[in-house]
Amino acid sequence: MSNGRAMSAETNETPEATTFLKDFLALIKIGIVNSNLITVFTGLWLAFQFSDRHFLNELDILVYTIVGSALIIAGSAAMNNYIDTDIDPLMESKKSRPTVTGRFKPSAVLALAISFIVIGELFLFSASVSAGLFGIAGILAYVVLYSMWSKRRYVSNTIVGSISGAIPPLIGWAAVEPTLGTGAWALFLIMFIWQPPHFYALAMKRTEEYRAANIPMLPVVKGFHRTKKSMLAWVVMLFPLPFLLMELGTGFIILATLLNIGWLVLAIRGFKVTDDLKWAKTMFIYSLNYMTILFVSMIIFAVFI
Repeated sequence: MSNGRAMSAETNETPEATTFLKDFLALIKIGIVNSNLITVFTGLWLAFQFSDRHFLNELDILVYTIVGSALIIAGSAAMNNYIDTDIDPLMESKKSRPTVTGRFKPSAVLALAISFIVIGELFLFSASVSAGLFGIAGILAYVVLYSMWSKRRYVSNTIVGSISGAIPPLIGWAAVEPTLGTGAWALFLIMFIWQPPHFYALAMKRTEEYRAANIPMLPVVKGFHRTKKSMLAWVVMLFPLPFLLMELGTGFIILATLLNIGWLVLAIRGFKVTDDLKWAKTMFIYSLNYMTILFVSMIIFAVFI
């Protein structure tokens, strides 16, 4: 290992490769890809469990769905970077994006985005026609409805963007059961309602950046107090949704309700804090843990139904 480090230091080949990899992963927003794949797999897994089918007998569907979803999400994220090349330099947190630094030329980003989307759709249609169609719906919702249309025009852009973020579990479910059941739409609603308080917390932290880029995020247009009220309302709407997944059992309902109560308490505390940005950071972290714990628990509880 030590010899390898010495060699890379002399030739600079490994650091260059590592930097390129980091830039590539930033371009496709690997964090978003990974988090969305959790919800894709959850939808797919629950569909297998609820239909009494074993995924080991249909590994081809599993592979087609996961690979296809990863590619269309990565391609859509790259397309978003391509679209935002004019405003990203104005935002401090996005100045290191490879489309801003010039690491990737716009034409290369566009070609990569389209290639990933097309190949990803081929995989999804190989799983099922419904999965492919929901994949197209997710792409259009994120690239057209959000990135190209609402993001720069309307304060409701976060809600519009939540549509695309809620589609991945439908893709996973549709790959197994093209006729979606109540469980599939429960996942969609949970993801749709989870996103506004999650992204409003992030928007509060980056309010001045969005203001500089002239992006009408809720904290920029309406202020922090109004944003807190919206976040509270969205959290409250999460409470009845776990009951749409009664098949997962009482344990899941209790866990989901406790997670909702914790988020509600934190949201209410926001009206009494003196450091809004510190509170927003806490809300953002809680939302990430909430989503991860909730969806992983669905996978676990589904094993015992």
